[in-house]
Amino acid sequence: MIQFQKQVFTFTRMKTLQFKTTIMCSGCLSAVTPHLNAAESIESWEVDTTKADKILTVRGTNISEYEVVEKVQKAGFTATLVDE
Repeated sequence: MIQFQKQVFTFTRMKTLQFKTTIMCSGCLSAVTPHLNAAESIESWEVDTTKADKILTVRGTNISEYEVVEKVQKAGFTATLVDE
């Protein structure tokens, strides 16, 4: 008797979203860090505080604009999706 085992591979695409924020300094980063790190769908994130728009770049497989905005707002800041 021959048995075959079916393997299913699911490929998910890494998604990158960028937001203009009011995250200005290292103190702001400290405040938002626990909120963004707690989101399971966010694999990595960074904020460029040297740019005027303070761009937050978020990467993950199942991230949504609304989830990121909610996390940033809970930390006391604003985030607006940058049109691609």
